[in-house]
Amino acid sequence: MRSRSFREFACAALAACALALAGCGGPELMPTPNLYTLTDDNPFADVPPSLRSNAVDLIYATDRVPEGDPAKDPRYGTRRSKSLAFGMTTVRIGRDVAWDDLVAASRAAKRKVSLPLICGETHELGRLPQVPAPTVERDGRRVESPEIAAAREVAETRFKTLLAERLALTPKKEVYIFVHGVGSTFDDAAQVMAELWHFMGRRGVPIVYTWPAGGGGDPLHEYTHDRESSEFTVYHLKQFLKLVASCPEVRKVHILAHSRGTDTSVAALRELHIEATAAGRDTRESLKLGCLVLAAADMDLEVSSQRIGGERLMRVPEQMVMYVSPEDKWLGRADWLFDSETRVGQTGAANLTAGRTQSLLRTPEIQYIDARVAASGDRKSHFYFYQDTAASSDLILVLRDGRLPGAGNGRPLVLDSSGIWRIEKDYPACLGGK
Repeated sequence: MRSRSFREFACAALAACALALAGCGGPELMPTPNLYTLTDDNPFADVPPSLRSNAVDLIYATDRVPEGDPAKDPRYGTRRSKSLAFGMTTVRIGRDVAWDDLVAASRAAKRKVSLPLICGETHELGRLPQVPAPTVERDGRRVESPEIAAAREVAETRFKTLLAERLALTPKKEVYIFVHGVGSTFDDAAQVMAELWHFMGRRGVPIVYTWPAGGGGDPLHEYTHDRESSEFTVYHLKQFLKLVASCPEVRKVHILAHSRGTDTSVAALRELHIEATAAGRDTRESLKLGCLVLAAADMDLEVSSQRIGGERLMRVPEQMVMYVSPEDKWLGRADWLFDSETRVGQTGAANLTAGRTQSLLRTPEIQYIDARVAASGDRKSHFYFYQDTAASSDLILVLRDGRLPGAGNGRPLVLDSSGIWRIEKDYPACLGGK
């Protein structure tokens, strides 16, 4: 009986889910956050002249296999590469849109112009050695060969130079890394990072970390392919986070992860935390970790409680923010698929036991933000972190400004008795009207 229900589920509910996941960035610029339509906040006033155009240049890192010429047209696909590549990719907001017109449209609740997201040129600029790399025996131990060590040093130096060049364009010496979820192509992930960074006032350096998602085929096969790819990429993500932190010009590293990307990010950070602790280092300091944002987390609640709570991972970043919604229809299907009690991204006061409520209240280091304001439709209920105008406003206040929750801190969320903060539909209007 179980197998028959499983097939029916795969053909119907999960199929609709996969359609919702396709095109993570969407063809048009995300809706303008309430922060810019209901308050006097203007994120574009201080954008450096060199960044005032409709083009958004992103650093990327990926372990997708290139299907084209890496130097001119990589066209990264869904197969897994044993080595991590990096480079630059461009997303344009609108076609031939002047800066002043883009700013006006980006501050309007209803736009008079169309602003499609157009992916442009992508250039691979370097690649780390494959993992596992060939080794040689030295003093009775297997170590990295001199050739591999030299190649790694060249690639790392090239990346640090690239990141330093991008940091020189902005007064904010911080980086923002986006880790996407299942079903996302390289272009999808780049589009989401581009539009979020645009609405953050183009501060700091945007980076998209994109792993081999979007396996194609039937919906069930795509999800299982992507789930295993999200585990495959953990080692490369660890490599990359250490590399970014090693750049002397970087002051802080912020991570925004969505859906399956949350589990990947937590796994990588947990392993790095264990490694740093064993070496007597402070993890936050060594990784320069600022905010860790986990949106619509596709993680089993019991598993994540052990992984995060057991290693006290919530104390590693300056802030750990969980955006959740009990109305997330996609995560409801993932619950069914894995027969789990609930996904982290569906946490809500209604599905919390007394014990879990007390657990939340005892761990104030984790902010649970109920974003059910965007419960209409499959897509919006899972991609609310940038598709909903209230939720995206709070995300900007977290990443751009580092604000803590509460009206006194400039994030006027409502705290309920279970320890979960709630976003209202007109959030954050009380910060000051126009």
